[in-house]
Amino acid sequence: MLLLAMDTATPAVTVALHDGEAVVASSSQVDARRHGELLLPAVDRVLKEAGLTLDAVTGLVVGVGPGPYTGLRVGLVTAAAFSSALAVPVHGLCTLDGLAYASGIDEPFAVATDARRKEVYWARYDDSRTRVGDAAVDRPADIAESLAGLPVVGAGARLYPDAFPDARDPEHQSAAALAGLAAERLAAGGEGFLDPLPMYLRRPDAQVPKNYKVVTPK
Repeated sequence: MLLLAMDTATPAVTVALHDGEAVVASSSQVDARRHGELLLPAVDRVLKEAGLTLDAVTGLVVGVGPGPYTGLRVGLVTAAAFSSALAVPVHGLCTLDGLAYASGIDEPFAVATDARRKEVYWARYDDSRTRVGDAAVDRPADIAESLAGLPVVGAGARLYPDAFPDARDPEHQSAAALAGLAAERLAAGGEGFLDPLPMYLRRPDAQVPKNYKVVTPK
């Protein structure tokens, strides 16, 4: 097994290789505006670090979000292109699940990432491998009471300390954690994966303005 994992649903552009036992190589850069520029060079770096070529990959793992429209699609489209070229499967995972897995927390907690618009993408967990319910998007103040007393992992917790006073690491997503979670699930029979389709949870930021005036000839 050689899994190539990637996630661009958050400001972190993160890539990793996992051989089924451990992470072979990984790369992460935090830059919310350059997902398209940084992802493929990161893939090249991890392959060179591992001394491998792309055709050695036997499966792909990709974070499906939730995340902003443009950045999220970069990772998903790249994974789909590699899958087609290599004739290997793509395993989708919720991005929040990767952060939860990396936390190693074995008690109830939550994960929150920045959703912009003064909102967070979030989900509740029983432990680092077990999500409770679906991911959602809300204003921090609207969910602070329901998450009171729980540790909260991720950049969302650090952005809104009044709502989430017990912020925990990691702050950013890691493809290494995503790959490790995927390897565990594959070894257990391959259950728990999502279709490699974007999880947006809301409409795109870019919308046609109201009272839009058509200037082209009829």
